[in-house]
Amino acid sequence: MNHKDLDVWKKSVDLVLKIYNITKQFPKEEMFGIVNQMRRAAISIPSNIAEGCARYSDKDTLRFIDVAFGSVAELETQLIIAEQLGYCKSCEIVGDIDKVEKLLSGLRRHLKNKN
Repeated sequence: MNHKDLDVWKKSVDLVLKIYNITKQFPKEEMFGIVNQMRRAAISIPSNIAEGCARYSDKDTLRFIDVAFGSVAELETQLIIAEQLGYCKSCEIVGDIDKVEKLLSGLRRHLKNKN
C-alpha cells in the first residue's frame, strides 16, 4: 500500500502544516520548548504512517500506526497546554486532529480485518 494514496497520510500532512502556522505565533522563548515538541509530534504522525506502509507485513504496519496514534495523543495534549498558556485556541485545529484519529482507526481496523 502506498502511503501517499491514503487519506489519513494526506490529512496528517495538512495537520503538520497547520501546526507550523499556529506555532509561528507562539512566543520566541518557546521555540525550543513547546513549539519544537508540537512540531515533532505532528511530523511523527505522517512519518510513521509512511514507514509502516513501507513494511512488508500488516503486523509491522500496525505497530507504526500505533506509534502514530501515540503522536496524535501527544500533540493533542501539547495543544491543550498551549491553549491554557494562552498561546492559541485549540478549537482552530481540534477537528483536524479528530479527523486524523478517525482515519487512523479506520486504517487500523482495515489491517486487522485483513488477517
